[in-house]
Amino acid sequence: MHCPSIFREERLDVLHGLIATHPLATLITAGSEGLMANLIPFTLHSGGEHGILRAHLARGNKQLNALREAAEALVVFQGPECYVTPSWYPSKSEHGKVVPTWNYAVVQVRGKPLVIDDAAWVQAQIAQLTTNLENGRDHPWKVSDAPDDFIAAQLKGIVGVEIPVLSIEGKWKVSQNRLALDRQGVINGLRAERACPEMLELMERD
Repeated sequence: MHCPSIFREERLDVLHGLIATHPLATLITAGSEGLMANLIPFTLHSGGEHGILRAHLARGNKQLNALREAAEALVVFQGPECYVTPSWYPSKSEHGKVVPTWNYAVVQVRGKPLVIDDAAWVQAQIAQLTTNLENGRDHPWKVSDAPDDFIAAQLKGIVGVEIPVLSIEGKWKVSQNRLALDRQGVINGLRAERACPEMLELMERD
């Protein structure tokens, strides 16, 4: 990914934090049937230098063939994003040399995928994913809330995937390349329009 050094994010805890809060990622593979991409929710686990990703796919998903063939898969986690209007920049009134842009945070992960056709493994991954997503709800749903025979039938239709993370890159494009007044102008604009609160929080924090 094109990532000027000013936008590069290398803190592993920050990168993992985005994955945890935005688990629905684009899984990209290149196999004998060409490029394929699917939106897949992932869970992140400890292990290795950078962590391990786990997920499950429908047994009928053709990307499973590519995952079995693949020497490498690319997983893209998209964090908060927002359009930035030049009208938010104080420098606009000074010289007018401003253009629109987009602020965003993204994490790209690469690793060699392993297809796991094991119902117990898949059930554990689904249970972890559900726990992560239901956490904080007044009445969190658990896999065990559904009848055992129903869950067993569902498991027959899905297959697990594990991707040990070989490399991880983060890009936090949050107006670092602008003057401090212009960056504050973006923060003020987001706050005034109540737009993208997650991006506003990210900019105020960093």
